[in-house]
Amino acid sequence: MEDAIRGIAQGAAPVPLSVLDLVTVGAGSTAGASLRTSVEISRLAERRGYHRHWVAEHHSMPGVASSAPAVILAHLAAHTSRIRLGSGGVMLPNHAPLVVAEQFGTLEALAPGRVDLGLGRAPGTDGATARALRGPGRFDEQAEEFPRALADLTRFLDDDFPSGHPYARVHAVPGPVQGPAARPPIWLLGSSGYSARLAAELGLPFAFAHHFSAANTLPALDLYRSSFRPSAVLDEPYALIGVSALAADTGGEAVRQVRAAALSMLRLRTGRPGLVPTPEEAESYPYSAAEREFVTDWTRNVVHGTADEVRAGLDALVARTGADELMLTSNAHAGEARRRSYELVADAYGMPDRAAVAAGAAPVREP
Repeated sequence: MEDAIRGIAQGAAPVPLSVLDLVTVGAGSTAGASLRTSVEISRLAERRGYHRHWVAEHHSMPGVASSAPAVILAHLAAHTSRIRLGSGGVMLPNHAPLVVAEQFGTLEALAPGRVDLGLGRAPGTDGATARALRGPGRFDEQAEEFPRALADLTRFLDDDFPSGHPYARVHAVPGPVQGPAARPPIWLLGSSGYSARLAAELGLPFAFAHHFSAANTLPALDLYRSSFRPSAVLDEPYALIGVSALAADTGGEAVRQVRAAALSMLRLRTGRPGLVPTPEEAESYPYSAAEREFVTDWTRNVVHGTADEVRAGLDALVARTGADELMLTSNAHAGEARRRSYELVADAYGMPDRAAVAAGAAPVREP
């Protein structure tokens, strides 16, 4: 049964499929072009039955244009009508809880019943940028105060601070103070056991960053499931995992695109962030032995190839992890490669094309 959290698998997909969008910017392109691609992906995802489209929060990274998720989500909401939209995630230590409550209360008012609030504990950037985001005196203590900030955010969303609390007369608007109002479901995001345990204790859905912390996936999911306490939100655990996945018309083209993304990640990890390089630049780059090893290891964690190869890889990942949902992030130099990947995956699983069905055409492939 589909609800505010659980989705319904489409076609032959083993679990619901969703989109994680970093709004990557390739060399020779612009942030504006990348944001237009994100709109195209969101509309494609809605048409093909992806369950949700989340936008990640990153800062001071030239190859990423998703520094302001709430702004992007409002734009996506204006161009879609059904798909769930959310943050993957808002890095809560960077923001005052009241600000987040008001931003997502506004999004909920703009797109009722379609908004998710995914929250992370990391800064989504380097230390200097985190200090610039948070201002003087707020850096060292904020990450450690995540549970308190989460509790305050939840109370602002529900407008239920107890009498006598310093915030009892402070109201997030839009919100319940204006009348009966739904609120976005809260998700906890993580790449280790901390958020898995907290999500379990609070009975919240959990999203794990398998795409950059694959070694921790099974331990974190096991911890979440074994520690889960039923709540008013969920009666049993619900976990999605973020997965790097890139499908192309040929296996060779998929390799070219993934290697360009790998070079971008190499530069980021070695303090040289920039726009996502072209596949040609990645092919001619003079890798050292250590750099080549990094690229090989990083690429190994990306499910890539033809549509059928990616389908097989995703099926195997679900079987291995027991994930309730897969959230695919397709990072490439060109926006068209990103968009094409999501279309090919939908084709491989026979996910119906709503526009084609409405016009009387048969789905691409029967499950």
